[in-house]
Amino acid sequence: MSINRKIIHIDMDAFYASVEQRDNPELKGKPVAVGGSSDRGVVAAASYEARKYGVRSALSSRVAKRKCPDLIFVKPRFHRYKEVSNQIREIFFEYTDLVEPLSLDEAYLDVTYAKKGKPSATLIAKEIKQRILEETQLIASAGVSYNKFLAKVASDVNKPNGLFVVTPNEAQAFIDDLEVRKFFGIGKVTAAKLNNMGIWFGRDLKRIDRLELTRLFGKAGNYYYEICRGEDHRQVQPSRERKSVGAEQTFFTDLFEDEELETEMLKIADILWRRYERTKAKAKTLTLKYKYSDFEQHTRSHTVQDYFVSKEQLITESDRLLFSGENFEKGIRLLGLTLSNFIDEQISKPVQLTIKF
Repeated sequence: MSINRKIIHIDMDAFYASVEQRDNPELKGKPVAVGGSSDRGVVAAASYEARKYGVRSALSSRVAKRKCPDLIFVKPRFHRYKEVSNQIREIFFEYTDLVEPLSLDEAYLDVTYAKKGKPSATLIAKEIKQRILEETQLIASAGVSYNKFLAKVASDVNKPNGLFVVTPNEAQAFIDDLEVRKFFGIGKVTAAKLNNMGIWFGRDLKRIDRLELTRLFGKAGNYYYEICRGEDHRQVQPSRERKSVGAEQTFFTDLFEDEELETEMLKIADILWRRYERTKAKAKTLTLKYKYSDFEQHTRSHTVQDYFVSKEQLITESDRLLFSGENFEKGIRLLGLTLSNFIDEQISKPVQLTIKF
């Protein structure tokens, strides 16, 4: 068992619902459910205001409305959740390349050899949480430990906006007192079966030998035997190669003046360039995204002949996109820049060489 690794599990709090509340200030502080409002609909996500009434994901909309008559249903916008998820993921990549997304709203990070920040995984987790809040106005919870199982369980302890650390010295006592229904990898059916056997906590599970657990639960039994002893040898598996890199900012107050827009665009370009440099990619296409105060969204793109080679070039092209085309007739609540169309993706396509005299 390796206790020298530093693993962080980041879990966005009520992610889909929180994005909807952030993008539409009229929903803030109100019980919100993302999903279909018909009687045959299902709740995909619920805000914490809705959860107080017992509204949870996978609950039928009919039951959800009965539990919370004032519940506000919002249609899911998965393309938007993916955009925000990518924005958060870019923050992760500034600290480590070992990022394993589990879904749009959670991921493992191995920061044993972090690229920046303090040597303490706890301090890195705090910094990442703060960065997410500052750049997206969203709240995340974090768990920190020496393996994936403990980090995952720890992130649930103090939700929302939680941070919980399980050190190697504290791990066994933490697991012994943990209800088996809260073990990651043990579902409701298995938990009920264990409860019927008189197994309610980690200390109870530890009394069952490996052979008996594998007889009862197959391969999963071997996993249960190890995790109740604080052992989890799974590595953080990085996600597949990215196809783009971006940065964006949602503003607390709408922007109207060109000077304000250019100032914010320069800040976003600075963040984007740092992320782009780290990827060591060669991008040809720059896309500007902007959203009006009424949530109407537009994009403008430009593709260069070779690829983006300097921050100055990025700023020049960003400025050109910002002030080209139509004039902004309404307040701007969001600006974003994305670099894509990586040269590595174009290998199979013919490339025209240019000779400079």
